[in-house]
Amino acid sequence: MALMWNRPIEWDADEWRKLAACKDTEPDLFFPVGTTGLAIDQIEAAKQVCYKCEVIEPCLDFAIATNQESGIWGGTSEEERHHLRKVWLATQYQSNHTDNTQSHQ
Repeated sequence: MALMWNRPIEWDADEWRKLAACKDTEPDLFFPVGTTGLAIDQIEAAKQVCYKCEVIEPCLDFAIATNQESGIWGGTSEEERHHLRKVWLATQYQSNHTDNTQSHQ
């Protein structure tokens, strides 16, 4: 089954990236290599930038909806987003399945 995504939001319409706390931060901070050793400190430092950001929610929404597999987005690591995306996809599937069932009645 192909993954279908109904894009209800134009992500760049709100221009949330222009308000992001990370826009003036070294991008490499948000893309650590690995998940152990020094990468743990880098992940935590990147998350601290996110936690102070006024657009943390639209950033995370974007990352989940567009399946950003690498880096720190919206204060979440790759593993955290993977879990959140699975929940989001299940919710989307359930919503679409419910809508389709109701329209066929």
